[in-house]
Amino acid sequence: MKAIILLGTLKKEGLSNTEVLSEFLAGYFKKQNIDSIIIKLVEHNILAGTYSDMGTGDDWPGILKQILSSDIIIFATPIWWNNQSSEIQRVIERLDELHDEILEGKRSRLEGKVGGIVITGDSDGAQHIIANVSNFYNAVGMVLPPYASLSVLWEKQAKDQKPTREELLKKYQDDYASTAENMVKQLMKYVQQT
Repeated sequence: MKAIILLGTLKKEGLSNTEVLSEFLAGYFKKQNIDSIIIKLVEHNILAGTYSDMGTGDDWPGILKQILSSDIIIFATPIWWNNQSSEIQRVIERLDELHDEILEGKRSRLEGKVGGIVITGDSDGAQHIIANVSNFYNAVGMVLPPYASLSVLWEKQAKDQKPTREELLKKYQDDYASTAENMVKQLMKYVQQT
């Protein structure tokens, strides 16, 4: 079983709340002997567009190959203006060609894959993002199991705050360990059912 976490932080450098939470979740995948990889999208040249390959210099085809070879796909995003990050929106746009294939009557290349959602922020907006991503997963044939989201809304994650990695991990471990463990078990259960 293989999981991929598409990390939508906007931070190329420095501490990212969403990156630390993704690493926290990856630890729970490891406990269940699930191979996982975190792809920090902002470190890749993902061209704007709605096709699987936009030409020279586009890193998306390699990322898409890793997505298609995974059983579990996690979108990990901070909240920006009540929405997912532009990096996660870019992923949705680049996967549009796979949706076009469905409209042409072909079987979805994502059908049966199981999705999850990781969200960080300092204010509300998680429900809106979960709704957006759930709608997308549904449209491309993916399964979003119950309890397959991990949302941490904490004032120390505000843009002007500077928590340490240790503070973040302590918060995640103290308040979200059972949520992460349950999320991974749900994802595993639904992979096995598809």
